[in-house]
Amino acid sequence: MRSKPSESIAPFRLLEATIDDIHRAYKSGQLTSRQLVQMYLDRIEAYDKKGPALNAIITVNSKALEEADRLDAAFKASGLVGPLHGIPVIMKDQGDAKGMPTTLGSVLFKNYYPDRDAFVVEKLKKAGAIILAKATLGELGGGDTHGSLFGSTRNPYALDRTVGGSSGGSAASVSANFATVAVGQEGLASIRRPSTWNSIAGMRPTAGLVSRGGVYAGWPEIAGSLGPMARTVSDLAILLDVMVGYDPEDPLTSKGVGHVPDSYTKFLDKNGLKGARIGILRESMGLGSEPDSEDFKKITAVFDKAVAELKAAGAEIVDPIVIPKLKELLAKRAGSPTGGEESFKVFFDRSANPPFKSREEATRSPDFAKVVRRSQDRWTRSSDATGHYEYLKAQDELMINLLKVMADNKLDAIVHKAVEHQPTLISQGVNPPYVDQKGAPHLNTFLVFVPTIVVPAGFTRDNLPAGISFLGRPYDDGTMIKLAYSYEQATHHRRPPASTTPL
Repeated sequence: MRSKPSESIAPFRLLEATIDDIHRAYKSGQLTSRQLVQMYLDRIEAYDKKGPALNAIITVNSKALEEADRLDAAFKASGLVGPLHGIPVIMKDQGDAKGMPTTLGSVLFKNYYPDRDAFVVEKLKKAGAIILAKATLGELGGGDTHGSLFGSTRNPYALDRTVGGSSGGSAASVSANFATVAVGQEGLASIRRPSTWNSIAGMRPTAGLVSRGGVYAGWPEIAGSLGPMARTVSDLAILLDVMVGYDPEDPLTSKGVGHVPDSYTKFLDKNGLKGARIGILRESMGLGSEPDSEDFKKITAVFDKAVAELKAAGAEIVDPIVIPKLKELLAKRAGSPTGGEESFKVFFDRSANPPFKSREEATRSPDFAKVVRRSQDRWTRSSDATGHYEYLKAQDELMINLLKVMADNKLDAIVHKAVEHQPTLISQGVNPPYVDQKGAPHLNTFLVFVPTIVVPAGFTRDNLPAGISFLGRPYDDGTMIKLAYSYEQATHHRRPPASTTPL
């Protein structure tokens, strides 16, 4: 009997591929880890320093293909090694990945090689992930994505505009399909704003769920938090599952113990918005927002449409809600007088040969003059104990005000504009008036212990990405994922940028 000709396997479609797509392709023999890594490397080669020259990558992992080969051999022997088997991940260059420098986007740290992996990087590797590259960021971990080591990162949707920050390289990399997913870090709006401005999903989980061990700006500071960034909420949930967990090196994670579900993927319910009560927060609270400007109004038009979409998906809308003293209390944000210096020491004490013994010593380096202006200001600005005390009091008051509004209105979540302005021009960020973080709401990082997830809500009249933010009660991260997933599935607003088409 003649055997049938073997069916030819269709080539794997890389653009917008999800973790599930990739794992299906591995299992069908359509794809190997090595092939996938090479495809992403080819895109980085074609689009990061050439073509649109997004400039989102600082360091590519020279051992990525070697790691892929090892995972391919393991797969042949016994199948997937974990939930992220052969999944290329890009890391914001603020967390340690052994064998690659942790530069903070600055000439100050260009040759700093850590002795060991960050806690989260260790967990990713155990789950089978490949750290493909380290991404650009706001220099020294804050502000829009400009740095003395790399220049500025370009927005793939409008090359003259910023990607936001400070996790701008992570967001642009995911949007441009340089990797499957990425890890960002947020102290103010550093995951949510770049995610919004690059039309991807991004989450800052409740503080204490994800360790900052081996990440700059961690313990004893508490505002900073690592979070997942992905093109789909489903991939974001898979990545978050691997990232969460107690780490004795970051005592803040002791607060997360008992709050981690079996899996965040169990919240991926297409009908999650049906019957959910959503409060709409319309009061402008973004940094430097100009509510009377045309730019602001373009975002409002998208937001109004998104509120209608939430309703169409079955949500009960309470519009508007008002949080008492919102702006008055947010204005009291202040840093700890000692936290920055202490967290600098905790981070660099992991290394036998730190580049500087203190932040103060780093500012005396001749290279400090090359650091971008905003980052210089942040590092040299002093905080006073009185201002910090007033901030801590305001934090408590605002948390009660927010939770009371949620309780009185029986809300499952509060929805607000993810960012209140369109992406700003790079030229305005690197020259006077030094526009930075324009329109960024920072309610969640002011309160610290509330989760927020952003999801694409479409594009403005200028064809620039906009998003909405779901914010909830402490450790109700699963519900935020459920609502965001339901909205994403009802709308499918994400579309890849035209500047980085398939190769």
